[in-house]
Amino acid sequence: MKEIKKISSGAPWEDIVGYSRAIKIGDTIEIAGTTAKGEDEYQQTIAIIKIAEKALKELGADLSNVVRTRMYCTNISNWEKIGKAHGEFFSEIKPVATMVEVSKLISQETLVEIEFSAII
Repeated sequence: MKEIKKISSGAPWEDIVGYSRAIKIGDTIEIAGTTAKGEDEYQQTIAIIKIAEKALKELGADLSNVVRTRMYCTNISNWEKIGKAHGEFFSEIKPVATMVEVSKLISQETLVEIEFSAII
């Protein structure tokens, strides 16, 4: 059986909702949908990727191990802001990426949410 390691960000809603920030199963890491504060999509995306990077490091990986990102945004017209921020971290790594518009995220201030998959 593969070893499973779970990490928490310490956010109170992890216990309320019942989820982990990230889980490592064998050589695979999955990071939950992540949001962050910021004035616009660009700032939120930068902050989200830094949160994911911290989780990856706790599990013995880094951004170079990311093989997929799933980006959810509330206004696809602003895709370039999200794409620019994503590209600042992943232009050389080039994971498989998806970006879709959703009607709402957890709060009105939340403009972007991203999930990450990585393989060590």
